Amino acid sequence: MDETARPRRLSAVGPSGLTAEDLMVRVAKGDERAFEQLYDVLAGPIFGLVRRIVRDVAQSEEVAQEVLVELWRTATRYSPAKGSALNWAMTLAHRRAVDRVRSARASTDREQKATFEAARGRPFDEVAESVTARLERSQVRRCLDHLTELQRESVLLAYYQGYTYREVAEVLATPQGTIKTRLRDGLIRLRDCLGVGS
Repeated sequence: MDETARPRRLSAVGPSGLTAEDLMVRVAKGDERAFEQLYDVLAGPIFGLVRRIVRDVAQSEEVAQEVLVELWRTATRYSPAKGSALNWAMTLAHRRAVDRVRSARASTDREQKATFEAARGRPFDEVAESVTARLERSQVRRCLDHLTELQRESVLLAYYQGYTYREVAEVLATPQGTIKTRLRDGLIRLRDCLGVGS
């Protein structure tokens, strides 16, 4: 049989021929050499996922490094029976990347609040417009909290970070049809919560 015609099993394999799962088991026992090989296998996919979510290269590198350190520290919690090491690492990377985006957003909100406080001397109309905009953002955030986690993440990625349906599906490791349905349902729930069009 032609080797190229054979279906390939998607598995992360290190230079020694050990799978990522084998390497994780060894890392859990404190094997630094196994961690070096695991790093070589997982660093690229982790960085790629984080980069799509965080967008900033320097911050993406930081988050990817944090994820790899977390893999080293928490290797004893990994169980091959629960799934592949690649999926486990990508789940950690996704969570860490989303946390970084949320943290950056919170920082921006604090800066806006400080700017607002410093600009108290502005004319009334500008202050009123700023307050109205902040109240609207606050209401949207409150309504986002009423969505399911998949709906909320899908909406945030698609409408606040400009991802396509396909990219959202890749980031959340969910079929594209499911993402479209969750986005539609999430937008309907947001509309109802905000009282738009009623």
